[in-house]
Amino acid sequence: MTGTVVLATHNQGKVVELREILGDALGSGVELQGYDGPEPVEDGDTYAANALIKARAAVAHTGLPALADDSGIAVDVLGGAPGINSARYAGTRVDADNIDLLLRNLDGVVERTAAFVCAAAFVTPAGVEHVVEAVWNGEVLTERRGDGGHGYDPVFKPDDADRSSAELTRAEKNALSHRAKAFRGIAPIVREYFGA
Repeated sequence: MTGTVVLATHNQGKVVELREILGDALGSGVELQGYDGPEPVEDGDTYAANALIKARAAVAHTGLPALADDSGIAVDVLGGAPGINSARYAGTRVDADNIDLLLRNLDGVVERTAAFVCAAAFVTPAGVEHVVEAVWNGEVLTERRGDGGHGYDPVFKPDDADRSSAELTRAEKNALSHRAKAFRGIAPIVREYFGA
């Protein structure tokens, strides 16, 4: 079993994370390649729709099968916001600005339950499409803790951990996270595509 899959993201932190998550799950013959093509407009109204938009764009640009994801944080008291707009929440696409706005919007709020949500998409050049979604339940902290990870990790404390996501080791996060669950769920489909 050999082949190449494009990781449809320009976020190098995510590329590293996905290579770690998928390394053993895909088998030794599948190479994960970075993506340097154009970024599509993510105008879907769900995580799955946006993940498929990114994967389709990468397939169109490279002619190779592609994996993509869309993820965000959904805060219950905010009606699921920032949700699919998590990366653009503050309008700057800067993680620190997004966190600052979220903490301001939750100032004084006691009930801070939330979930990280991830939709992982696999699209083939023949147009076959698969999506697997996963959630990681937890709560939003009142202040940043830890300097690992990316995005909202410093203010998210998972239910299944005693620290913020940013305080977990990479191995711990890759064992528990929404992204790990979604991509491990889609890995068997990728293996099957390559005839494993």
